[in-house]
Amino acid sequence: MTTALIPGSFDPPTKGHLDVIERCVDIFDRVRVAVIANPAKEPLFTAAQRIALLEECCRPWPTVDIGSFSGLLVDYAQAEGIEVIVKGLRAITDFDYELQMAQMNRHLASRVVTLFVATKPEYGYLSSSLVKQVARLGGSVEALVPAPAAAALKEAFAT
Repeated sequence: MTTALIPGSFDPPTKGHLDVIERCVDIFDRVRVAVIANPAKEPLFTAAQRIALLEECCRPWPTVDIGSFSGLLVDYAQAEGIEVIVKGLRAITDFDYELQMAQMNRHLASRVVTLFVATKPEYGYLSSSLVKQVARLGGSVEALVPAPAAAALKEAFAT
């Protein structure tokens, strides 16, 4: 049985994230979506809140489970017995960064491979940071994120 690991901060989960998850559901036996504590970012939502949002958003896919981790991605993957990491790509700038990460991960754990999945073109501009900025300034994000995330953003930025 092959399990794919989709890591990310998911702060909040976007429709681009769900696009990548859904396509992995069609390819892999199991999909683990893992919320990472990224020390370079200050999240709006706690890890527990992001996990809860992802659990609600991924409910239609019974082969998806949600986890979280800190530290090295490959250490987490190996501890969970996962040998495939899937990273979503929006643009060439993502590829440059993600390729370097994939090569470092391969150096650290040669049995773990990274696969790249390009998001649908309509999500190519979409990032959690941009969504938060729009929501913070009172813009509509309903077309950008799943309903649970839109509600959480509205509550987070209520004045």
